Amino acid sequence: MCDRYEKEEQLFSKKYDEYIKLLKSTLSKKRFIHSINVASMCLSLAKKHGADTEKAYLAGLLHDIKKEEMPNAMKSQAILSKMDVSDEELYTPALWHGPAAAYHISKNLGINDAEILNAVRYHTAGRADMSDIEKIVYLGDLTSADRSYKDVEKYREMSFENLDNAMFFALKYSIGETLEKGGFIPPCTIAGYNFYAKIYRIKKDERERKNSKND
Repeated sequence: MCDRYEKEEQLFSKKYDEYIKLLKSTLSKKRFIHSINVASMCLSLAKKHGADTEKAYLAGLLHDIKKEEMPNAMKSQAILSKMDVSDEELYTPALWHGPAAAYHISKNLGINDAEILNAVRYHTAGRADMSDIEKIVYLGDLTSADRSYKDVEKYREMSFENLDNAMFFALKYSIGETLEKGGFIPPCTIAGYNFYAKIYRIKKDERERKNSKND
């Protein structure tokens, strides 16, 4: 299984070598390594959850392609993306690179797959009812091998166990971090939290009912 996984990653890295070279030439070493790690994590998560491995790898690889763009250019591309960028996102520079990247890879790289574009656009903000590829890229970015924040291993384990549960806890974590800094919470992020909180609550209630019947 490990050999098959490594061969698939090698296949994709060879197929998208042009994009890898582009990232290496335009991103800092740290951001480039992160991009490679996210692509690898997304591939692992896609294989675990039966999602499209190539889409997951490619979206993970390109998710931060505009992360180190000049702020004004990044904001302009986010607006040009016409991907429902809210005022709260436009007030938050750290969120511009998602929609900017989606716009860039569509316009300049010719990638028009909706799942890939949405995964790149929402990889930081999140939203309700995400596709598996979107969830995988969001979680892959949060849990890639270069991440070392407190409890990262817990989120890694959750991501491999259940995507919906992991999204609930990941969005809860992200919102908490933003509130600590006094930042804005975009409507799509709130909607995403409520969406996955409801799924988590329903499943939790079902488990409790089942356990009470067995007692």
